[in-house]
Amino acid sequence: MPNMSLKKNPMPSQEPDVRNKNFDEVALGYTAEQAMDEAARCLNCKNMPCVGGCPVKIHIPAFIAETAKGNFERAYEIISEASSLPAVCGRVCPQENQCEGKCVRGIKGEPVAIGRLERFVADYHNAHCTEKKVKPESNGHKVAVIGSGPAGLSCAGELAKRGYEVTVFEALHVAGGVLVYGIPEFRLPKAIVRKEIDGLKEMGVKIETNMVIGKTLSIDELKEEYGFEAVFIGSGAGLPKFMNIPGENLKGVYSANEFLTRINLMKAYRDDSQTPIQHAKNVAVVGGGNVAMDAARCAKRLGAHVYIVYRRGMEELPARHEEVEHAIEEGIEFLTLRNPVEIYGDENGFVKGMKCIEMELGEPDASGRRRPVEKPGSEFTLEVDSVIMSLGTSPNPLIKSTTKGLETQKWGGIIAEEETGLTSREGVYAGGDAVTGAATVILAMGAGKNAADAIDKYLSEKK
Repeated sequence: MPNMSLKKNPMPSQEPDVRNKNFDEVALGYTAEQAMDEAARCLNCKNMPCVGGCPVKIHIPAFIAETAKGNFERAYEIISEASSLPAVCGRVCPQENQCEGKCVRGIKGEPVAIGRLERFVADYHNAHCTEKKVKPESNGHKVAVIGSGPAGLSCAGELAKRGYEVTVFEALHVAGGVLVYGIPEFRLPKAIVRKEIDGLKEMGVKIETNMVIGKTLSIDELKEEYGFEAVFIGSGAGLPKFMNIPGENLKGVYSANEFLTRINLMKAYRDDSQTPIQHAKNVAVVGGGNVAMDAARCAKRLGAHVYIVYRRGMEELPARHEEVEHAIEEGIEFLTLRNPVEIYGDENGFVKGMKCIEMELGEPDASGRRRPVEKPGSEFTLEVDSVIMSLGTSPNPLIKSTTKGLETQKWGGIIAEEETGLTSREGVYAGGDAVTGAATVILAMGAGKNAADAIDKYLSEKK
């Protein structure tokens, strides 16, 4: 019998006033009973609108049907046919705008908790499966993947399944890209990321760390000297943006990227960490996206009172509803319709305050959102000793500057065909944030998967 409850099974989680003092995962995950009960809410629609909302086209009704029966390993196999990172996606995908946003059950109630079910199935597999993944027989073709974030890992995984000899080149000292340097431990435990990457290695994927392509080696060298027949660029968007207001060079002003990298990758929150980080009393995080929420929640866990300063209203926040809700629960203060105009410093060059101005929403701009307009004479000072700028990122120009004939947008994004990821260079493909600018993990994975299909077709036709 289907479960016709209008409500999702709630996700067990740490209490807000407990979790805001530690970096342990907030959401605790479904039990087997909760997962089977939630899976029974799925109507197994014939037209499968949820699949249409998934960038990697997971056969969602099929894996949910197996979950409802308690066949968790079979459910995992179904997810894995389309996704290289199930345990990651179950945690960080914006399901409400994708698969769950299309779910029929959401018309007269809450949609099926597809993300929570994907997470449960992946976690069950990781906890119970002891078999190593089988390395496919080599087809003799070599492909280089630049970047080990979601786009690169997805592309590498798809190609490895088909017998390609794939080498991933990662600039940092550990693989994972934004999954390890950007997303906090309390949202995505790094052991999960390592497990997913280990699975790719078992399939034959080689990962070379501390390799800054464009500096250590160029794309032309990869192709001409090392024999890679195709290259996929999934180098992400790690170059932070700033407001260019007075005081941005003061000590205590961070980009969200730097702040999160120190915490997530370098474990600066640990007492035994050798990476310094400011333990501020009052922190202003400027911005309203998911990265801003991550930075704010990390600063809170370091002991600060945290403000989120955003120039539009609560309704316009681009962050996931769940992330905003968690931030509010954890005691973070939202100052919406406010915008910084200057950062003040003390005699030693440290931040001591930030001058803001009130905003009101005017006519819609090119993005369709109402444009924020300053209210004259509404300036006020916020007493803070640290400011974190979370205003978006753009691709690092290093690859563009060292790759002749690689066309890019004025803002730095690599120009690539949407369906295939093909760039202006033959045999060179790109996808994820390096093309679109900062977006979501699952969109990057979708781009990596599409590029893998295109590379496979390209090299098959060359035989």
